[in-house]
Amino acid sequence: MGISGNEIKRIRSLAQKKYRDSLGLFTVEGEKMVGEALASSFTVEEVYRRDEIGEEAMSRISMLASPSPVLAVVRKPENLALPQDCAGDFFGDKGFYMGLDTIRDPGNLGTILRIADWFGVDGILATEDTVDIFNPKVVQATMGAIFRVRFRYTVLPDAIRTLLKNGGRAYGTFMDGENIYTSGFGTGKDYPVMVITGNEADGISEEVESLVSARLAIPSYPAGRHGSESLNAAVASAIAVAEFRRRAMLQAACKPGMPFDFQE
Repeated sequence: MGISGNEIKRIRSLAQKKYRDSLGLFTVEGEKMVGEALASSFTVEEVYRRDEIGEEAMSRISMLASPSPVLAVVRKPENLALPQDCAGDFFGDKGFYMGLDTIRDPGNLGTILRIADWFGVDGILATEDTVDIFNPKVVQATMGAIFRVRFRYTVLPDAIRTLLKNGGRAYGTFMDGENIYTSGFGTGKDYPVMVITGNEADGISEEVESLVSARLAIPSYPAGRHGSESLNAAVASAIAVAEFRRRAMLQAACKPGMPFDFQE
């Protein structure tokens, strides 16, 4: 199978968001990632293999520093934006969700999707100015999680208000919050909860901060030790989500009538 110059140009254009949006397509590279795409509900438009189109052509369409043996062009799902009047439908009457407040680094977003996939998060809502989920760097960093995790862009403060109105709780991660390991919080077992990660440089916005049910912090060890200024956004997300899931497993292990120290 050959590949025309126009095809190469079209695929290369997908490195830019405006063309991904206008064409409704994005690229996936690597045997594992292409296999994940083919096994998913996403529509794969075309698969290009180095053995079929040649090494030079593959290097021209690849978005990677070292071109992989296979690249797929995949159609973007529709309705990635969640209207405010549909926010109530996104949340169940219980469950564990993530909120992303202006995550700008593609590697962070991709890793956060991978974290959400690993820990079985029920869905992610991101601010509209969060980096494009179909950015090639985001896609590759998800390691296939992009095809499994529920993800929508929305007006995050409005979605949080809907969550709270429906009896849920929203928790934000802050440098000066309560110790996440000793603080009481819901886990999503009895009502929906969301843990929110803020922007890499500025943290959680003031409007979102005003809505959180509790401010949580991941303490350094030992307390008060002078070290790194802060944690990477994806690392902080992983620690917070792991603690929520650990707490949920402890709750599930408790027999009826057994006290649980960390209930909210």
